[in-house]
Amino acid sequence: MTQTRHFDDVKRIVVKIGTSSLLHPNGKLNLAAIDQLSYTLSSLNNTDKEVILVSSGAIGVGMGQFGLTHRPTAIPEQQALASVGQSQLMTVYQQRFATYGTKISQVLLTYDVFEYTGSLKNTLNTFQTLLNWKVIPIVNENDTVAIDELGHTTKFGDNDQLSALVAAIVDADLLIILSDIDGFFDKNPQKYPDASLIQTVNHIDDAVYQIAGGSGSDFGTGGMYTKLKAAQRMMKHGKKAVLANGSDPKIILDILAGKQVGTLFDPN
Repeated sequence: MTQTRHFDDVKRIVVKIGTSSLLHPNGKLNLAAIDQLSYTLSSLNNTDKEVILVSSGAIGVGMGQFGLTHRPTAIPEQQALASVGQSQLMTVYQQRFATYGTKISQVLLTYDVFEYTGSLKNTLNTFQTLLNWKVIPIVNENDTVAIDELGHTTKFGDNDQLSALVAAIVDADLLIILSDIDGFFDKNPQKYPDASLIQTVNHIDDAVYQIAGGSGSDFGTGGMYTKLKAAQRMMKHGKKAVLANGSDPKIILDILAGKQVGTLFDPN
């Protein structure tokens, strides 16, 4: 039985888009996808939805700038690539969102922001002010400084977790995770042609996690496991999440219209 989806009461939305949706397999920017994302989020902004975008891609874009096909293992090289890539990524976002008359901002975070009350309060105040001004914050991990060492954690590990943490602190109604897969399947669809899309998940337990695989593309870090963790975090707060294919970001409009696309994670 198909569960009817209702998002009429959704006001505040966090959208996370993965590296694979922003880059072509050759590492070059997917300008068409970025344009459609900018158009879609601007459309929501014009209908008084409050939107926060969590965007991966900094290291991947940096790799593309240098013609690299595999992520370096050295931390300083990864951080340098992130510095180069983040600049270009924000430049493209600025150009495309401006085309649709939408203001954006950049918010770079490290994990310790969520650990310290003062930092968290300042971050929340910034988010709220930007949303009040109808600005779309574009969030990414501050890869240039985020590392795990000496027991002091500054790194989120992946932007799926970052998006869920941001959604939790701003009390978002919905988290939409756009990736390179149509949703959550009962088995890996890249290996098994008979894999079936699971349209609705109401509970995430060990059996569900066992279905999840490893990380995704050479340019990104996330896999299905991290997406399930992000969805589970939303469900623990009584909120919904949707995992869908980000090849055409206009799918966000289909999701909010209640169409049966992707996988809905709904604790209710």
